[in-house]
Amino acid sequence: MKAIDYGFKPVLGPDPKVLILGTMPSVASLNSQQYYGHPRNAFWWIMGQLLGFECTLDYPQRTDFLIQKHIALWDVIASCHRPGSLDSRIDEGTIQVNPLQNLFLSCPHLKLLAFNGQSAFKLFSKHIGLDGFAGEHVVLPSTSPANAATSREEKLAQWAMIRRYLVD
Repeated sequence: MKAIDYGFKPVLGPDPKVLILGTMPSVASLNSQQYYGHPRNAFWWIMGQLLGFECTLDYPQRTDFLIQKHIALWDVIASCHRPGSLDSRIDEGTIQVNPLQNLFLSCPHLKLLAFNGQSAFKLFSKHIGLDGFAGEHVVLPSTSPANAATSREEKLAQWAMIRRYLVD
């Protein structure tokens, strides 16, 4: 029998404008029970740079910053079998997706889906699709340490585009 990993509930405030979608939490994230919990993942550093907070804050403080700026976090996959952390190891036959269409209906002010990497976008396109979502979408470079070909600074430069959707 294959071990199934389960993702997290969304980080979601009352009126998100941006939804950042990953694939599935890594082993390090599952162990720490935090989105982007691997110490070399650039996500929290990028968010700290864009939103003006110290990326070493406690996890609840970091997620509060996102919520205050109307940013939500979730993953495409709710559960799956994946030995290790590489998205290429996801067993397609075990994928259960999150109910993102329901989220789109309950969050009419959502303006942007920001995909954290190509894998998230491909899984979303295959299993869910953009039907029912009226906003824009963008595929940003993965913040994962596995995406070592792109520097943190290059990732930050591309991720900076989400600023135009943020609320002060």
